Amino acid sequence: MSTIDISQPAKGDGLIKLTMLLGGVVFLLMMVFGLVMRAQQGGWLDLDPALFYQLLTAHGAGMVGSAALSGAAILWYFTGRHVPLRSGIYLAFLGLFLLGVVLILGAIFVGGYGGAWTFLFPLPALSGGAWEAWAAIGFILGYLFIGVGFLLFYLEIGIQLVKRYGGLLKALGWHYLFGGSAEDVPPPTLIAAASVLVFNTIGIVFGAAVIAASIINLIWPDFAVDPLFAKNAIYFFGHVFINATIYMAITAVYEIVPTYTGRPWKTTRLFVGAWFAVVIFVQAVYFHHLLQDVNIPAWALAVGQIVSYASGVPLIGVTMFSLALYLKGSGLKWDLPASLLVLGVVGWSIGVIPAIIDGMIAVNKLMHNTQWVPGHFHTYLLLGEVAMAFGFAAWLVRDKAQTAMSALDKLVFRAYVGGGAGFALIFLWSGASSIPRRWAVHYEAWQFQSQLATVFACVVVLATLGLVLRYVRGLLRSA
Repeated sequence: MSTIDISQPAKGDGLIKLTMLLGGVVFLLMMVFGLVMRAQQGGWLDLDPALFYQLLTAHGAGMVGSAALSGAAILWYFTGRHVPLRSGIYLAFLGLFLLGVVLILGAIFVGGYGGAWTFLFPLPALSGGAWEAWAAIGFILGYLFIGVGFLLFYLEIGIQLVKRYGGLLKALGWHYLFGGSAEDVPPPTLIAAASVLVFNTIGIVFGAAVIAASIINLIWPDFAVDPLFAKNAIYFFGHVFINATIYMAITAVYEIVPTYTGRPWKTTRLFVGAWFAVVIFVQAVYFHHLLQDVNIPAWALAVGQIVSYASGVPLIGVTMFSLALYLKGSGLKWDLPASLLVLGVVGWSIGVIPAIIDGMIAVNKLMHNTQWVPGHFHTYLLLGEVAMAFGFAAWLVRDKAQTAMSALDKLVFRAYVGGGAGFALIFLWSGASSIPRRWAVHYEAWQFQSQLATVFACVVVLATLGLVLRYVRGLLRSA
């Protein structure tokens, strides 16, 4: 278990605080983009469809990027409390990340790129005149810089874990799982760090391969890329990467919640087994993105459905259950950081249920290209990873003399929960009604749901603005 006193400032805290500020501002801006798109679909705005798809691309890339950035900051902060990490590596990671962001934004809002954050081959090269090849190259190259930054980030964590435990398998705790001694078993945060670096490094390498091939194809169109390989590589990378953002952020729960309950989060064999399953499931479950592909072999479709069912077990059966046990009878005082962190686990757990339903082949055929899917990932991101990120940020700048939520904190928290839940539920309702996703213009019969979603989006944006302003006020107070 952890014996680190996380209440004391550590070297590099300033960089982490800056990162969380950047992440919070981008979260807010991307939510505004989402609000504008829902208002457009509800008939309350009249955007040029080309602009809509540019906003859609920026919203997807920006939310995934912000989730990744905030998750990485959380993982680095708490991993650095257990093993030494070099600030120079984090600076290089942050610099490469921001360079990638500049390229992506330039490609979208200067070059007009609107091919969505998944850059599905061969769409970047077949724009129908909507954007030129250089814009597509800039967008994909931005991803490449971000990927290189993350590889440096994970390499540093991996090096330090291997130094500390004598090997990556021991850092994963697998020796303990298979009958080894409990002596020198890593704390939960380091097991999470080792697990994430394994599966996300694999995902990023696949993404880098298809990115390199796509760039070559854009420069020399005669260079052939197999579309089926490209789709598999892109969806494997995308699925693993977005899930890694949450698995990085969960370390805030492992480290901060025990400071409220007085009960350290323990490394048990069940805990190690759950993370062992995560390493396997996060990679194998990507097949559920391919259930509509007629040329995918039947065994792969079966794996996609079976693992979709099983993937909820480590989360709901272990993390959610463990959190409930840690909270029961603890006398926890519910301030804003604790409330947001617990919301993050609950929202993540609820959000995985629509994903399991969509992973059923019979359901997937009807609903995968509807708004059911955005309903699933908005639940586990908006009420999951983003809530954890804001919980961590609020904890970083907390007033230690304040032991309960103020009236304003309660209002902001309730608005965030109510607005986020309503917004996600409208997506699920729309998906169950067969309303398609990624359409710039909706028929009149579909507009009522979009209008309701716009109202809920306004509530979420205002609540998020309150969280960001509260964080800035905390930074100024601590300075």
